[in-house]
Amino acid sequence: MAWPVLVFDIESIPDIAGLRALRGAGAELTDAQVHAAWVEERKEKGQSDFMPLHLQRILVISAVFRNADGLRIHSFVDRDGLSEGKVIQTFFNTLEKHTPQLVSWNGGGFDLPVLHYRGLQHGVVADKYWDMGEDDREFKWNNYISRYHMRHLDLMDLLAMYQPKNNAPLDAMAKLCGFPGKLGMDGSAVYPAYLDGRLEEIRQYCETDVMNTYLMYCRFQKMRGGLLEQEYEQEIRMVKDTLAALVPNEPHWNEYLQAWG
Repeated sequence: MAWPVLVFDIESIPDIAGLRALRGAGAELTDAQVHAAWVEERKEKGQSDFMPLHLQRILVISAVFRNADGLRIHSFVDRDGLSEGKVIQTFFNTLEKHTPQLVSWNGGGFDLPVLHYRGLQHGVVADKYWDMGEDDREFKWNNYISRYHMRHLDLMDLLAMYQPKNNAPLDAMAKLCGFPGKLGMDGSAVYPAYLDGRLEEIRQYCETDVMNTYLMYCRFQKMRGGLLEQEYEQEIRMVKDTLAALVPNEPHWNEYLQAWG
């Protein structure tokens, strides 16, 4: 298994400001009323009330970064002066600096298109990410954009043989492989949690989700021969030791380790 590897996941909420702009909603309507009116219209048409990707505001990008120096877990969060645009730019700056293999679960179906639309809106620069061989010839044959290249590995998409009908949820596959799976909430609970001011809880949820993805990636590497059995066991022990060291400052990892058993 070649380093560096960056496994990522995003959490997003409906972009009510964008919805207002597109619908021409006036100041006399609250955000809740604007959103409720849109949801009601969708229901009347028999359509999903899931917000389109271009109207998904990114709250958190969580990442597991693994290189020769070890494993780190970090989140970029839209708070404390770090706006959505800066969150996205910081994420792409990490790709620019390290050029890692990017790993996701359904990243091609959700996370990356959302990052594209929101990055475009905020004027984000991500030249290495978008390089398809114009600047670096190696990227012509292995870049972040192509569905069938490995520089971005959408693990769910690959395991499903690129057939959406075969897709499996991360939570189910993680649990079936003996990992903790989702803890605390799921994606449908993120917006209500945000409205309740529970941003820290959303960050913690996103981090446990991205750790599930990293563990699934390790299991995949074992299956394809990228990790030998002993190397895989060593990696799992290293992950557990890393999380245990984080527990004093990040108690959610204690719950994760307890669920792991």
